[in-house]
Amino acid sequence: MTSPAQSPESIDPSLEALVVQTLTEAATGQLKELAPVLIRDLADIDWRVAEVLGSTYAQLTEAARYACSTGGKRIRPLLMATAIRALGASSTQPIHSLAAAFQLIHTATLVHDDVIDHAETRRGRPSMPRAFGVPLAIVSGDYLFVRAFQLAAEYPRSIILRCGESCADLVEGEVLQESSRFDLSSGRAHYFRVIERKTAAIIAAALTSVAEIAGAPPVQVDALQGYGRALGMAFQIRDDLLDVYGDPDMLGKPLYGDLREGNPTLLSLEAYSRLDPHHQVEFERLFQLRHKRAKHLLRLRDLTGMTDAAEVVAREAAEWADRGVRCLEGLPIGPYRHLLEQLARGAAERRF
Repeated sequence: MTSPAQSPESIDPSLEALVVQTLTEAATGQLKELAPVLIRDLADIDWRVAEVLGSTYAQLTEAARYACSTGGKRIRPLLMATAIRALGASSTQPIHSLAAAFQLIHTATLVHDDVIDHAETRRGRPSMPRAFGVPLAIVSGDYLFVRAFQLAAEYPRSIILRCGESCADLVEGEVLQESSRFDLSSGRAHYFRVIERKTAAIIAAALTSVAEIAGAPPVQVDALQGYGRALGMAFQIRDDLLDVYGDPDMLGKPLYGDLREGNPTLLSLEAYSRLDPHHQVEFERLFQLRHKRAKHLLRLRDLTGMTDAAEVVAREAAEWADRGVRCLEGLPIGPYRHLLEQLARGAAERRF
């Protein structure tokens, strides 16, 4: 279904801010000329999201719209729009519904994460559980999943199954993460399994589906799948670093969420492994506290700062970004491929 024409005034200004900020931070010159095209692409995808949010019950519609207004920076739709144009498409219309579906899946997981993590804020605004209560937040997340698959149903069975498998990966990642809470012995391999399922799998699935819709040859399908996985890993590793060393105003959420909840991240695992035995005991004792106070979180940050863990984690994110860039060698050379390369590097260097 083709969206109706939108006037410039009808475009959500946050879409423009997203694309312009991404392009400004990622590159200069030629890539900035892509901004008007991608702004329009994201506006069309946003329209598709809004079209399916309506419910018979006004409160559910309001909650779903609120979730989408606080549900992230639309990085997945931006990647999908850029990817199909990198493959030579002159229009993103064939993927509007699919991009909307993946954005709704992502938003639904954020809603459920905020319930699980007892989060107070999301993107500088009250979280769904706080704004609407836990029962409606859970139901709203379920509703977004249902609407996502309504959109995905427009596509071939292989794509619907891939969407379903990526959702299963998300659930498995959540279960794996829960199984290692407060456990610093879980190790790097377990951490990577968690983030591959929770973050990387859905990005890889989205970009693989874009390549399939575009009729790309197998080498390009594989290229985008590998790129999506690597970018997702870089993005999440950087996210975990920003949870301790980021700017809460830029992130739109308080710091130390993983430390507070006892989720071992690459940063906490690397910090713990690099401390001397005396400080390891202190770090583990504080990390395992179920109800941490501000002084406990700040001390964990101080102990982390006694090591080079932050530098190690930053390098790991950069290495994953480099893998993603190498995956793109199978795509046609051009500004959209170059933008995908810059977005991978930006995922490993971002501050928001």
